[in-house]
Amino acid sequence: MVSVLQNVAIDCADAYGLARFWSEVTGRPLHPDDRPGDHEVQVLLAEGPVLYFQQVPEPKTVKNRLHLCLRPETSRDAEVARLLGLGASLVSDHRHPDGTGWAVLADPEGNEFCVLRSDTDRAAAAG
Repeated sequence: MVSVLQNVAIDCADAYGLARFWSEVTGRPLHPDDRPGDHEVQVLLAEGPVLYFQQVPEPKTVKNRLHLCLRPETSRDAEVARLLGLGASLVSDHRHPDGTGWAVLADPEGNEFCVLRSDTDRAAAAG
C-alpha cells in the first residue's frame, strides 16, 4: 500500500487573497465554492495535488523548509517579470550570464518559491 499526495498546504493570513495570487501564477481556477473571507481555499491544478491555503493566526517567521519550484512556459526572465508584476518580490537571484540558474521569489505573504529555466531556455543553452 502507498499514500497519495492530496494537496500541498500553505499556511497564510489571508487564504482567499493568497490563493488568488497563486491562481494567477498557475493560470488555474479557485475551487468554485471558495469565497472571500474563507479560511480554507483551494487552487485546482491541472494535474496532481491541489494547492490548499489555510488561514492561521501566526505570521511566517523563518525560511520555508519546503517550497514550490516553477518551470514557466515562457522564458524564465519573462516569468520573473510577470510574477513581480503580480505582487511577488525577489528574494535572491541565482541567474548567470550564460542563462543558467534560477530566481528565488516570495509570494505576497513571504513564502519563497523558485522560478527555473523554461524548456525553451534550456534548449537554447544546449544548442
